[in-house]
Amino acid sequence: MGSWKSERFELGTDGPGTIVVGIDDSPSALRALAYAAGLARRNGSTLVAVHVRSAGIGWSACAGIDATSLLTQAAYEARDAVEATLEAEVGQLASQWGVRVRLVVREGDRLRELAAVADDHHADALIVGASARLGSRLAGSLAVRLVRQRNWPVTIVP
Repeated sequence: MGSWKSERFELGTDGPGTIVVGIDDSPSALRALAYAAGLARRNGSTLVAVHVRSAGIGWSACAGIDATSLLTQAAYEARDAVEATLEAEVGQLASQWGVRVRLVVREGDRLRELAAVADDHHADALIVGASARLGSRLAGSLAVRLVRQRNWPVTIVP
């Protein structure tokens, strides 16, 4: 018993130093951001908010079809609006709660990019919102796939 204890213990350094939270414009992701900000504030942690864009926008712009180009432009505008909203949320949390927050925007696979940012920042904890997507029931949710990697404690916020 007691084999988990280290020989040296420093008061105040036993909480998470860096918390990574996956965000998008879903209600559960915004609740995860608020939860992560509260946790970061209480522990004096740095919060890294990660938004992963889907990589599917833009392939049809090369087709030369005007309707497709308009749809692609609308998709870019919608993506930019979501990112502006997320940036405002992160900035508001930082100023109101006195939390050090960094917004990271990546493009690609959500699992791969969240894991890469968590590795890059030496995350002590990873927080995500519960998935409401139909595909997550078939392939497994993002949170479950992150847990299976066994690299960080993962908290799922409903």
